[in-house]
Amino acid sequence: MVVLDENDCVIRPSILWNDGRTVEETEYLNEIIGKDKISAYTSNIAFAGFTAPKILWMKKHEPENFNRIKKILLPKDYLSFALSGEFATDMSDASGLLLLDVKNRTWSREMLDICGITEQQLPALHESYEVVGTLKPEIAQMLGFPQNVKIIAGAGDNAAAAVGTGTVSEGSCNISIGTSGTVFMPMDLPLCDEHNALHSFAHAAGNYHLMGVVMSAASCNKWWCEEILNTSDFASEQASIEKLGENRVFYLPYLMGDRSPHNDTDVRAMFIGMSMDTTRADMTQAMLEGVAFSMRESVEIARSLGIDIRRSTICGGGAKSMLWKRIITNVLNVSLERTLNDEGPSLGAAILAAVGCGEYENIEQATQKIVKTVEFIEPDPSLVEKYNQKYLEYKKLYPAIKHLYH
Repeated sequence: MVVLDENDCVIRPSILWNDGRTVEETEYLNEIIGKDKISAYTSNIAFAGFTAPKILWMKKHEPENFNRIKKILLPKDYLSFALSGEFATDMSDASGLLLLDVKNRTWSREMLDICGITEQQLPALHESYEVVGTLKPEIAQMLGFPQNVKIIAGAGDNAAAAVGTGTVSEGSCNISIGTSGTVFMPMDLPLCDEHNALHSFAHAAGNYHLMGVVMSAASCNKWWCEEILNTSDFASEQASIEKLGENRVFYLPYLMGDRSPHNDTDVRAMFIGMSMDTTRADMTQAMLEGVAFSMRESVEIARSLGIDIRRSTICGGGAKSMLWKRIITNVLNVSLERTLNDEGPSLGAAILAAVGCGEYENIEQATQKIVKTVEFIEPDPSLVEKYNQKYLEYKKLYPAIKHLYH
């Protein structure tokens, strides 16, 4: 959340997506206002990382700053404003504010009233591929660019990653192994699961999507290797891991709490099942598997809705590890495809810009011509069966330990 005053100056440091300070505000929205109402207004329930709880937190804890708010933006939208002078956001990123009526792609008046803000304090809504303005003259001069350079609305990181991997139509799927991990499933029409465990958002392609989020994915690997093992040679730590589906150690990837499906800000990561013969490699393997198991929880919810997930693209820093891809393909029982460009979000942003500038008629046409698949990874039926048994054990762990953190 980036908040500006009447002089368009930033009022306070941005509150990040993984900041857990809004536990009380999240509970207020879900329990006092009620999940049913919040879901009816926005197609989602409150999560600590969403913007509406942050607004309520600021209203309670920083009332002087709250009263100074002229505009509420997201980081990319602040950059867009700095370049063009226009206050704008896109549907995909706006979905995570918990202020958007996702089904109707408009601001929710009910949510604005609950948060005590007005529509004038929010940016104009655009589709991700739409032009929001052009460069301000002084910016164009400073950069040495023509003033008619277009500023495109852009997208949230996961929606952009989906575009960058060609995940734009219903029936496709993208798995991202970045700082956080996501399972991203485009839909023609908005859809919610019974408990709103998955996010139901507008997609950058102009349709909708469901998304499950693992708060800590590649960041688990970075933490484990750099902070605990004191090495940055990630590949060497994985080199000796061979026996998949037989590890007796489990890892819960809750370094920053859990978003999907448990929506638990307080729970924390742990290794479970170690013995005197547990090795360093066993714990590394458990960490990789724990992220995959957590992703499977979201996949199982999607499957319960009748969504048939058999193939998925994969992107992000974690997708550079062949071992991690083998684990994921077998834990999820999903064939994986890696695209030529591992950095899905940046390519997605470029595609949105290309469509916005008229190079292509629409997102789907652009992705068909630009996105190239270079690798296919298929699940091994014997490993799938082993991981099915391990997943049943994994599912028992969160219910068993969650009381420790409340």
